Amino acid sequence: MGIPMSREALNELAAVLANTREPSAMRALLEALLTPRERARLALRWRLVCLLTSGMRQRSIARQLGISLCNITRGSRELKRRPVFRRMVSQFVRARPK
Repeated sequence: MGIPMSREALNELAAVLANTREPSAMRALLEALLTPRERARLALRWRLVCLLTSGMRQRSIARQLGISLCNITRGSRELKRRPVFRRMVSQFVRARPK
């Protein structure tokens, strides 16, 4: 069924992530906390929400990333349900070099 998530622990982790300003330090933190598979899945999820935010069609994303439309639909739903998440992804997509 999964491990119960402590709200306090998640808040602590969020605070640490928010205070980590150096990309190399953030990467080291993610590598220490996540397995290689978890990191790969997280990176894939990030890529798909960036592509959605940039306006790419879901079927094109599925082909490009080799994932199912169900995964893309989940990412799309999260972007719609969570305005803070959508804003953060949008800011990144707009700021990155083309």
